[in-house]
Amino acid sequence: MAVCLPGYVEHDVKEDRMVDVDGFRPNVGIILADSAGTGRVLWARRVGGQDAWQFPQGGINEGETPEEALYRELHEEVGLRAKDVKIVARTKGWLRYRLPRRMRRFNSTPGFVGQKQKWFLLEMLAEDDAVSMDCGPKPEFDHWSWVSFWYPLTQVVDFKREVYRHALVELAPHLPLKE
Repeated sequence: MAVCLPGYVEHDVKEDRMVDVDGFRPNVGIILADSAGTGRVLWARRVGGQDAWQFPQGGINEGETPEEALYRELHEEVGLRAKDVKIVARTKGWLRYRLPRRMRRFNSTPGFVGQKQKWFLLEMLAEDDAVSMDCGPKPEFDHWSWVSFWYPLTQVVDFKREVYRHALVELAPHLPLKE
Protein backbone atom coordinates (compact mmCIF):
# COMPACT_ATOMS: atom_id res chain seq x y z
CA MET A 1 0.00 0.00 0.00
CA ALA A 2 1.28 3.47 -0.88
CA VAL A 3 2.29 5.83 1.90
CA CYS A 4 2.08 9.49 0.99
CA LEU A 5 4.68 11.68 2.64
CA PRO A 6 3.75 15.02 4.18
CA GLY A 7 5.69 18.14 3.42
CA TYR A 8 5.29 18.47 -0.33
CA VAL A 9 4.20 22.00 -1.14
CA GLU A 10 2.55 23.10 -4.34
CA HIS A 11 4.71 25.84 -5.82
CA ASP A 12 3.59 28.90 -7.71
CA VAL A 13 4.71 28.31 -11.29
CA LYS A 14 5.37 32.03 -11.84
CA GLU A 15 7.83 32.20 -8.97
CA ASP A 16 9.60 28.85 -8.97
CA ARG A 17 9.86 27.53 -12.50
CA MET A 18 12.37 29.14 -14.79
CA VAL A 19 11.74 29.82 -18.45
CA ASP A 20 14.83 29.94 -20.65
CA VAL A 21 15.53 32.66 -23.22
CA ASP A 22 13.76 30.60 -25.91
CA GLY A 23 10.58 30.28 -23.81
CA PHE A 24 10.97 26.68 -22.61
CA ARG A 25 10.34 25.63 -19.01
CA PRO A 26 12.62 22.86 -17.62
CA ASN A 27 10.81 19.64 -16.86
CA VAL A 28 11.45 15.95 -16.16
CA GLY A 29 9.78 13.03 -17.92
CA ILE A 30 9.48 9.65 -16.19
CA ILE A 31 9.37 6.26 -17.89
CA LEU A 32 8.84 3.64 -15.19
CA ALA A 33 9.51 0.02 -16.22
CA ASP A 34 7.80 -2.81 -14.33
CA SER A 35 9.68 -4.89 -11.77
CA ALA A 36 8.96 -8.14 -13.61
CA GLY A 37 11.30 -7.14 -16.44
CA THR A 38 8.65 -7.66 -19.13
CA GLY A 39 9.39 -4.38 -20.89
CA ARG A 40 6.09 -2.83 -19.81
CA VAL A 41 5.95 0.78 -18.63
CA LEU A 42 3.57 2.77 -16.44
CA TRP A 43 1.02 4.73 -18.46
CA ALA A 44 -1.23 7.16 -16.58
CA ARG A 45 -4.60 8.77 -17.39
CA ARG A 46 -4.88 12.49 -16.68
CA VAL A 47 -7.66 13.77 -14.44
CA GLY A 48 -10.33 15.63 -16.36
CA GLY A 49 -12.40 13.16 -18.32
CA GLN A 50 -10.63 13.63 -21.65
CA ASP A 51 -9.19 10.08 -21.65
CA ALA A 52 -5.74 11.66 -22.11
CA TRP A 53 -2.88 9.37 -21.13
CA GLN A 54 0.81 10.16 -20.69
CA PHE A 55 3.99 9.38 -18.79
CA PRO A 56 4.39 11.18 -15.47
CA GLN A 57 6.23 14.47 -15.87
CA GLY A 58 6.66 17.75 -14.06
CA GLY A 59 8.50 21.01 -13.75
CA ILE A 60 11.91 21.57 -12.24
CA ASN A 61 11.76 24.23 -9.55
CA GLU A 62 14.42 26.91 -9.15
CA GLY A 63 17.38 25.49 -7.23
CA GLU A 64 16.33 21.90 -7.90
CA THR A 65 18.39 19.43 -9.94
CA PRO A 66 16.62 17.29 -12.54
CA GLU A 67 17.12 14.25 -10.27
CA GLU A 68 15.58 16.05 -7.27
CA ALA A 69 12.63 17.08 -9.43
CA LEU A 70 12.30 13.49 -10.65
CA TYR A 71 11.90 12.15 -7.11
CA ARG A 72 9.52 14.96 -6.07
CA GLU A 73 7.33 14.47 -9.14
CA LEU A 74 7.48 10.68 -8.82
CA HIS A 75 6.04 10.94 -5.32
CA GLU A 76 3.47 13.65 -6.09
CA GLU A 77 2.15 11.97 -9.22
CA VAL A 78 2.41 8.22 -8.55
CA GLY A 79 3.20 7.94 -4.83
CA LEU A 80 6.63 6.34 -5.23
CA ARG A 81 9.81 7.29 -3.38
CA ALA A 82 13.49 6.91 -4.24
CA LYS A 83 13.65 3.53 -2.46
CA ASP A 84 10.85 2.22 -4.73
CA VAL A 85 12.77 2.72 -7.99
CA LYS A 86 16.20 2.54 -9.55
CA ILE A 87 17.42 5.04 -12.13
CA VAL A 88 18.51 2.97 -15.14
CA ALA A 89 19.24 5.72 -17.69
CA ARG A 90 18.54 9.33 -18.61
CA THR A 91 18.53 11.27 -21.85
CA LYS A 92 21.76 13.10 -22.64
CA GLY A 93 20.29 16.47 -23.53
CA TRP A 94 17.08 18.45 -23.32
CA LEU A 95 14.15 17.35 -25.48
CA ARG A 96 11.75 20.17 -26.37
CA TYR A 97 8.13 20.46 -27.36
CA ARG A 98 5.96 23.48 -28.01
CA LEU A 99 2.52 23.71 -26.47
CA PRO A 100 -0.26 24.61 -28.89
CA ARG A 101 -1.15 28.30 -28.51
CA ARG A 102 -4.58 27.42 -27.12
CA MET A 103 -2.91 25.62 -24.18
CA ARG A 104 -0.43 28.31 -23.16
CA ARG A 105 -1.09 30.33 -20.02
CA PHE A 106 -0.25 33.79 -21.29
CA ASN A 107 -1.03 35.48 -18.00
CA SER A 108 1.32 33.33 -15.89
CA THR A 109 4.77 33.15 -17.47
CA PRO A 110 5.85 35.77 -20.00
CA GLY A 111 7.33 34.28 -23.16
CA PHE A 112 6.43 30.67 -22.26
CA VAL A 113 6.09 28.47 -25.37
CA GLY A 114 6.70 24.92 -24.16
CA GLN A 115 8.71 22.42 -22.15
CA LYS A 116 12.30 21.25 -22.32
CA GLN A 117 12.67 17.86 -20.69
CA LYS A 118 15.26 15.51 -19.27
CA TRP A 119 13.83 11.98 -19.43
CA PHE A 120 14.58 9.24 -16.92
CA LEU A 121 14.09 5.49 -17.34
CA LEU A 122 13.40 3.90 -13.96
CA GLU A 123 12.99 0.32 -12.87
CA MET A 124 10.24 -0.31 -10.32
CA LEU A 125 11.55 -2.06 -7.21
CA ALA A 126 8.31 -1.93 -5.20
CA GLU A 127 5.11 -3.91 -5.62
CA ASP A 128 2.37 -2.50 -7.85
CA ASP A 129 0.22 -1.55 -4.85
CA ALA A 130 2.84 1.07 -3.91
CA VAL A 131 1.53 3.22 -6.78
CA SER A 132 -0.89 5.89 -5.60
CA MET A 133 -2.41 8.68 -7.67
CA ASP A 134 -3.23 10.98 -4.75
CA CYS A 135 0.03 11.86 -2.99
CA GLY A 136 0.40 15.34 -4.44
CA PRO A 137 -1.51 18.46 -3.44
CA LYS A 138 -3.61 18.20 -6.60
CA PRO A 139 -3.80 14.75 -8.26
CA GLU A 140 -2.89 14.80 -11.96
CA PHE A 141 -3.84 11.20 -12.72
CA ASP A 142 -6.79 9.02 -11.80
CA HIS A 143 -5.80 5.65 -13.28
CA TRP A 144 -2.71 3.81 -14.49
CA SER A 145 -1.80 0.68 -16.39
CA TRP A 146 1.26 -1.29 -17.52
CA VAL A 147 1.60 -1.06 -21.31
CA SER A 148 4.17 -2.22 -23.85
CA PHE A 149 7.23 0.04 -24.18
CA TRP A 150 6.31 1.48 -27.60
CA TYR A 151 2.53 1.78 -27.03
CA PRO A 152 2.67 5.38 -25.67
CA LEU A 153 4.16 6.58 -28.94
CA THR A 154 0.89 5.90 -30.75
CA GLN A 155 -1.34 7.23 -27.97
CA VAL A 156 0.20 10.45 -26.66
CA VAL A 157 -1.13 13.82 -27.83
CA ASP A 158 0.35 14.96 -31.14
CA PHE A 159 2.45 17.85 -29.82
CA LYS A 160 4.38 15.52 -27.44
CA ARG A 161 4.86 12.67 -29.92
CA GLU A 162 8.28 13.65 -31.26
CA VAL A 163 9.72 14.12 -27.76
CA TYR A 164 8.31 10.72 -26.75
CA ARG A 165 9.87 9.15 -29.83
CA HIS A 166 13.30 10.64 -29.07
CA ALA A 167 13.13 9.63 -25.39
CA LEU A 168 11.96 6.07 -26.12
CA VAL A 169 14.55 5.51 -28.86
CA GLU A 170 17.39 6.84 -26.69
CA LEU A 171 16.34 4.90 -23.59
CA ALA A 172 15.22 1.62 -25.25
CA PRO A 173 18.68 -0.01 -25.15
CA HIS A 174 18.62 0.37 -21.35
CA LEU A 175 15.15 -1.12 -20.76
CA PRO A 176 15.54 -3.67 -17.94
CA LEU A 177 14.42 -7.04 -19.34
CA LYS A 178 14.58 -10.35 -17.54
CA GLU A 179 14.86 -13.55 -19.52
